[in-house]
Amino acid sequence: MLRTILKYGVIAGLVVGGFELVTFTAFSGLPPLKYGMIIGYTTMLIALSAVFVGIKHHRDVDRGGVIGFWPALGVGLGVSFVAGLFYVVAWEVVQAISHMDFASAYSQAIIDGERAKGASAETLAKLSAEMEAFKVQYADPLFRLPMTFVEIFPVGVLVSLISAALLRNSRFLPARRA
Repeated sequence: MLRTILKYGVIAGLVVGGFELVTFTAFSGLPPLKYGMIIGYTTMLIALSAVFVGIKHHRDVDRGGVIGFWPALGVGLGVSFVAGLFYVVAWEVVQAISHMDFASAYSQAIIDGERAKGASAETLAKLSAEMEAFKVQYADPLFRLPMTFVEIFPVGVLVSLISAALLRNSRFLPARRA
């Protein structure tokens, strides 16, 4: 089981990390927020398809075509965890090689978005103070690293739950007999 988790977790991690590096290189830094979120979560779902494949491989090859919900969920969460670690490392690499100040760019984008919606000066002043506090927090790796991990892991949990629910039924995409 550990071998399956590592194999498919590394595959998912390389896909999501690779897309992350390509995206930030292509945009020369932070992509526009509305596109960045769409690109980011679509990439996560593509990469985390390895969760489904990993559970199916474990069911069909290692367990003779039968797996329960909980063991399947365990494999899925393990793959998601490994992929999340790769995602965090890729994010740190992106920041290091691009010298991007994500916290400032993100804060400014949030403030500009509220300004465009016609927010009052008082609301903008309060938001600016919150964003300054966010920048200070984000500079701390003990805040930034778990925050980055939490971007992808809930998606992995959802994919793991769905995959485990589907693949616990041995008649769903049954193993091919040689």
